[in-house]
Amino acid sequence: MTTPSTAPIVLDPAGADPHEEHRRLRAGGPAVRVDILGVTAWSVTDPALLKELLKRPDVSKDARAHWPGFGEAERTWPLALWVTVNNMFTAFGADHRRLRRMIAPAFSARRIAALREDIDAIVSGLLDDIAALPAGEPVDLREHLAYPLPIAVICRLMGVPVEQARTFRGLVDGVFNTTLSAAESAANTAALFETLGSLIAAKRTAPGDDMTSLLIAARDEEGDGGSLSETELRDTLLLMISAGYETTVNVIDQAVAQTLSHPEQLARVRSGEAAWGDVVEETLRLEPAVKHLPLRYALTDIELPDGQVIAKGEPILASYAAANRHPGWHGETADAFDVTRRNKEHLAFGHGVHFCLGAPLARLEVATALRMLFERFPRIEPAVPFETLEPYSSLISNGHKTLPVHLGR
Repeated sequence: MTTPSTAPIVLDPAGADPHEEHRRLRAGGPAVRVDILGVTAWSVTDPALLKELLKRPDVSKDARAHWPGFGEAERTWPLALWVTVNNMFTAFGADHRRLRRMIAPAFSARRIAALREDIDAIVSGLLDDIAALPAGEPVDLREHLAYPLPIAVICRLMGVPVEQARTFRGLVDGVFNTTLSAAESAANTAALFETLGSLIAAKRTAPGDDMTSLLIAARDEEGDGGSLSETELRDTLLLMISAGYETTVNVIDQAVAQTLSHPEQLARVRSGEAAWGDVVEETLRLEPAVKHLPLRYALTDIELPDGQVIAKGEPILASYAAANRHPGWHGETADAFDVTRRNKEHLAFGHGVHFCLGAPLARLEVATALRMLFERFPRIEPAVPFETLEPYSSLISNGHKTLPVHLGR
């Protein structure tokens, strides 16, 4: 058994220079120990190893059952919510299969296809609003397009009233903000749970044709010990609402930024050499919505290719962004944005049994937003140099604070 000889790499909570940090992680080998806001874990950046660990039956996401540090993290860790929720994100084995089976119908091919016209209409309305903004002034597309589109879609799918959408946005932003203290994070979680409780109570009184009402009905019809506990119901809604919009916001943001900062790639799309779907996939590879995803846990000692060992009970951090740019996977051009790249394979939606159910919906939203944006404003251009865009303050979420553009009207 080989043990690490160096101190863990401390991850920047604000994610100020993610690409340099990811290069440092990859330089440490297939996996390297990192400090995530005081918790030591193994950051895995080698794509082959990461895929293997994401599929292994002796790697769990259930912190309560399989992480000795759970009790301390629950009390003091700023990211406690990420490991304490009771939904399919943290479930293992039969519990995960049960919860995933209940949610899967919301993202069926039929339901996603039925949303296509709605998404077109939402984007069209947002672009009308953007066109009505004062001419000559920069427009923040993160605020006026990347945010409102996925929020509108997920709220429609889940039956969240329009007046609650802004409340949820602020609270979900707090979940992904890794610069909050433990006390600030706990306060945000409490407010989030209160808001979810209000939504559940309202839907119990006046159910609708939406996924929230369907999950409540499944819970109430089965009763205690049935298909969903009350906590699982609340935390499942949290997962669907937060994951349903926050990640898509970042992909729209990054896709627009990459396309505008690489006009030669935009020309390839306009000439027909590439499609908007290619832009989406290359963005997901180069700038995935999630940089690091906490956490998984070794159920047994796991020997790594370099002789190191992840000991039983130690946490594992899936470092998707670093793995996606691994030169062993995508060669010397791994850091380049190339919509005609033959191999655009990535881990942006995870891998194995926890692969993101919402991937088809996210892909549809981003491709629709790109197509309609560049058709409506063919002379759109960046308002500031791409390299000056400030990253969103998070070691998890991968976007920008703002995305200012000139519409070229």
